[in-house]
Amino acid sequence: MGDKHLVRFEPVGIEIEVDEEQTILRAAAEQGVMLMHGCKEGQCASCKSFILDGDDVEHDRYSTFALPDFEKDEGFTLLCRAHAYEDLNIELLNYDEEMIHSGLPIQSAVVEVVSNENVTHDMRHLVVHLVEPETLKFFPGQYVDFSVPATGESRSFSMANTSSREGGRLEFVIKVYPDGLFSRFLDTEVAVGDRLRINGPFGVFTLRDAPNSRLIFVGGGAGMAPILSLLRSMAERGIERTATYYYGARTRRDLCFEKELRALEEKLPDFRYVPALSEPGDDEGWDGEVGLITDVVRRLEPDLAGSDAYVCGPPPMVEAALDLLPALGVADKRIFYDKFTTTGEP
Repeated sequence: MGDKHLVRFEPVGIEIEVDEEQTILRAAAEQGVMLMHGCKEGQCASCKSFILDGDDVEHDRYSTFALPDFEKDEGFTLLCRAHAYEDLNIELLNYDEEMIHSGLPIQSAVVEVVSNENVTHDMRHLVVHLVEPETLKFFPGQYVDFSVPATGESRSFSMANTSSREGGRLEFVIKVYPDGLFSRFLDTEVAVGDRLRINGPFGVFTLRDAPNSRLIFVGGGAGMAPILSLLRSMAERGIERTATYYYGARTRRDLCFEKELRALEEKLPDFRYVPALSEPGDDEGWDGEVGLITDVVRRLEPDLAGSDAYVCGPPPMVEAALDLLPALGVADKRIFYDKFTTTGEP
């Protein structure tokens, strides 16, 4: 380990000790401080902050789309890639008072594969059970990092279940990319009984307490996982907030968990599931919504004032939703999102 330095976060007045070998975000998480973050790869900018005092900071590799050079020169930083080499005073630009002290301990765990099955033509439903330790506490909507054997690399995936559902089991919905480091491994090598290493939980894509606010979920692709976790949690806890889940797919074969989502419509009295196909083609019998999911939301939801919105999926869909939702009346601070970036050359 390296030398340690004090990092103070304003305007919340929280101070932590950070080892030089850790990123500031990781050090905060290990000390129970839940800072806003997304990809942890320097691509999504969720953790962008401003250095008020101190300048001896080094960054791991990141995308200049997330932190342009001119912003770095002005003093902005990405906490997920920043290493402190002196005491720092940092202004948090994006934080949640409700979440910041709610961090759960990060654990390393060994899991054993229970099943690894296709849920669509290009997405896997991976189910594992915890071996050591036998339980892992997490909030619905959070994710863990999977270590990729023999590479020294890890990849992040959201749980689709809740920590109270079938204790010791974790479920994931993972898109398979032909050149994806973990998804190729999952597609060609992972078998029932194999053991894998995980680390977590991470993420702040969790349900905020606002009982009088309507919920709008917008998702696509493997963004199904954390939203399904939130919906399952609502059913378990008897949360009856008015909620609609808009899920975008290209064709009918890209839809998944249809039966369960329709069952949730029966269990949650004020919940609706609205799938939409952007390329329905000759899908026989499709009488649902057609178009990009953000266009469907725009058409069906002219006024979302007072709503809470949760968005998760591929970056283009998330970016489109982040532009749309404020125009429909959702307050910026009530839009929560998880951008599923792919890991590669920044």
